[in-house]
Amino acid sequence: MTETPDLDPEDRKIVTLARSARARNGVPEGAAVRDETGRTYVAGTVALDSLQLSAVRTAVAMAVASGAKSLEAAAVVTEAESASEEDRAAVRDLGGPETPVLVAGPDGTVRDTVRAG
Repeated sequence: MTETPDLDPEDRKIVTLARSARARNGVPEGAAVRDETGRTYVAGTVALDSLQLSAVRTAVAMAVASGAKSLEAAAVVTEAESASEEDRAAVRDLGGPETPVLVAGPDGTVRDTVRAG
């Protein structure tokens, strides 16, 4: 469970899923996105010689590949202070500029919420 008690339950869920993906796969970042129907897509960092994707961009790609038309929210669990411009751009492409991106530390505490735009 995340350490941010005042977080909306649906947002807490995607932070928890992102944290689990990071821990389970031993990757630098875990991410989860929620589409317009409430479905969630969870991913970790992809680091292959021929393919480098952040966890957020991987989760957005999974949502698109599964037929999502929009995003309600995204979450990333990372050591970084905030979501990168590239990650926010991917969320913005599918969810629009007002889509929230929750940035949590490895312990699940949400440190920042930024808009995709």
